[in-house]
Amino acid sequence: MAKGEECCSTQLIDGDGTFNVSGIEHFIKEVKLSDCGLSYAVVSIMGPQSSGKSTLLNHLFGTNFREMDAFKGRSQTTKGIWMARCAGIEPCTLIMDLEGTDGRERGEDDTAFEKQSALFALAVSDIVLINMWCHDIGREQAANKPLLKTVFQVMMRLFSPRKTTLMFVIRDKTRTPLENLEPVLREDIQKIWDSVPKPQAHMETPLSEFFNVEVVALSSFEEKEELFKEQVASLRQRFYHSVAPGGLAGDRRGVVPASGFSFSAHEIWKVIKENKDLDLPAHKVMVATVRCEEIANEKYSSFAANEEWYELEAAVQSGPISSFGKKLSSILETCLSGYDGEVLYFDEGVRSAKRKQLEDKLLQLVQPAFQSMLGHIRSGTLDKFKDAFDKALSGGEGFSSAAHHCSKFYMNLFDEACADAVIEQANWDMSKARDKFQRDVDAHIASVRAAKLGELTAIFEAKLNESLSGPVEALLDGANNETWPAIRKLLRCETESAISGFSDALYGFDMDEETKEKMLASLENYAKGVVEAKAREESGRVLMRMKDRFTSLFSHDSDSMPRVWTGKEDIRGITKLARSASLKLLSVMAAIRLDDETDNIESTLTLALVDSRSNATTNRSITNHDPLASSTWEQVPSSKTLITPVQCKSLWRQFKSETEYSVTQAISAQEANKRNNNWLPPPWAIAAMMVLGFNEFMTLLRNPLYLGFIFIGYLLIKALWVQLDISGEFRNGALPGLISLSTKFLPTVMNLLKKLAEEGQIPATNNNPQRNPVRASMNHQNGVSTSEISSTASSGVTSSGNGTEYSSPRKEE
Repeated sequence: MAKGEECCSTQLIDGDGTFNVSGIEHFIKEVKLSDCGLSYAVVSIMGPQSSGKSTLLNHLFGTNFREMDAFKGRSQTTKGIWMARCAGIEPCTLIMDLEGTDGRERGEDDTAFEKQSALFALAVSDIVLINMWCHDIGREQAANKPLLKTVFQVMMRLFSPRKTTLMFVIRDKTRTPLENLEPVLREDIQKIWDSVPKPQAHMETPLSEFFNVEVVALSSFEEKEELFKEQVASLRQRFYHSVAPGGLAGDRRGVVPASGFSFSAHEIWKVIKENKDLDLPAHKVMVATVRCEEIANEKYSSFAANEEWYELEAAVQSGPISSFGKKLSSILETCLSGYDGEVLYFDEGVRSAKRKQLEDKLLQLVQPAFQSMLGHIRSGTLDKFKDAFDKALSGGEGFSSAAHHCSKFYMNLFDEACADAVIEQANWDMSKARDKFQRDVDAHIASVRAAKLGELTAIFEAKLNESLSGPVEALLDGANNETWPAIRKLLRCETESAISGFSDALYGFDMDEETKEKMLASLENYAKGVVEAKAREESGRVLMRMKDRFTSLFSHDSDSMPRVWTGKEDIRGITKLARSASLKLLSVMAAIRLDDETDNIESTLTLALVDSRSNATTNRSITNHDPLASSTWEQVPSSKTLITPVQCKSLWRQFKSETEYSVTQAISAQEANKRNNNWLPPPWAIAAMMVLGFNEFMTLLRNPLYLGFIFIGYLLIKALWVQLDISGEFRNGALPGLISLSTKFLPTVMNLLKKLAEEGQIPATNNNPQRNPVRASMNHQNGVSTSEISSTASSGVTSSGNGTEYSSPRKEE
């Protein structure tokens, strides 16, 4: 490629018909054609070989095409098609120099390249210069006629919507005025057009539908060079602003944007080489499709590698970003604006479709980041809602009011955050995200409602449990005829109180009446369940309760003092009374009576268990039906039964067997007490002894000394009585008592005498002889007096611990 001061040139197609792809791409970059959009023009020149085409172009457009050296002879100078940029003309004007026609180098029969290059020039050019000699005008065998036929024939293969300007440049003009030459030339052109075969659709189509014909004349370059240059300079002015309406290239229909020129020219040449009809509108769409797609891919790749987008994408993964939608929309808009700027001049339908595809791809790329942002917004707003809702409830605000206000406020906050995150280019439906957030809020409200209602229910259930369990247990423990009426009254009062408080507490939850009634009914059923559960629990301990009641009544009197069985008590009556009370307890515990309905459980138990012996005595000959031989009570459903009749019978049998021992012990104690109280002789024996012992009594009165011996003997006998515990020994019977006393009698007597002897020696050894020498001497001489002996004996008796050892209060320390 050659480069002048302001001109670049390259061979576009070589003589063998090979398209120079790399050359044209480099050429386009050098001249910055891609920045021109539709504001560029393509001028090509055709004409016979060695007719001065390159010379004309170099002088007209300031190009540097190779020119023929006249001193070396006339020969082919330009091979193939060359392209250059015009210097100093705006807009950007590309010049194509075509290989001359009728060249001897290709011969007469090789016209294929001639037609192909002519078709290529007509397809890509806005202006076609046809270089011709002045002396060929009006001649039948002029050198330009085959060229014009070629131009008109290939034009039929083009399906182009725009007009091409054909500028006939008459070279080496003679003195014949142009006004006279132009009609002749136009007539020749019209004849050639009429003689060219046309498709049926264009049989009557005039030449003006396809071409704008312009005619200019130039003097001879060799003979009148200065005049030639002046005329060329004048002609050059017509190429300024050629793309403006009315200019030489004013018809811009079907023009390929400058950025797609290289690809378009290559594809046109490929079609021409394949000898196919060239549909320029379709070709334009094809070029637009390829180029728009290439540009879209470039913009997509550029966006994906954009540092700002990369940072935004990374940041949104860790948390929400302020003005996310605005920032991302700006990046997307920059990318799409760049695409729009580059595809501005391509087919509108194609560029719009490709833009939509690019936009969809970009939105698909950014959608995960957008969804992450929505996720952060949803989770963050939901957490704030939860905190605010909890604070509102903790501050004493009603549940429904707090739920309504917080839900409304944070739904608006969510909408604002979503609006801040919305991408302008995306028409994404936000209703799903909003519905999801609404569901999350409703779910949290429902869970808190359930928790709060659960707490309230638990509080009132605990109150009911506390207010019912203890009293019910106490009432059942003291079972009587008023037990179940008292339990029913207690249950009614406590239930009404709890339901009233629970109903007031539920007011703030703004629930429907049906749900509220269900919860109140559930609390009422819970109260009944507490009573029933307590009754069932106590029924499991009924045997222990019966025994406790029997023991309490049997072993204690009406003042709750322990009974002493002296022999005057009616053990049979007491036993019957205690058993009746225990039976009463059993009848009360046999069934749950919360419905205030009467039953015959007590009478059935009394008849079967207490009165069964009397009935058996009076009706021995009649076989009676056992009322307890059943698993259910009459008039009592099984669900309310705590102890079945069969279980009652078994419990009563076990109760009687376990309390029988207490009754037996009482009877034994009473009999033993009676025996202990009957150790004196009968009254008649006492009277007989008094009558028969009258003489001995009178003798004692006459001799008082006998009374002293009798008194001493009494003291000794009493000491032996106490030490031997004679009354206690005879409690177990006469014979065991005698045997026990016979073994203990002699050791006890010996021990007693030994103690008496020791007591007699204490005054002689311990008294001070100087303080009372006379009394000491008397005591030493006479020993112990009778009163001292009595005192000693008494002391020995009272200090005895077990009948075998004695101790004296005056014993030496």
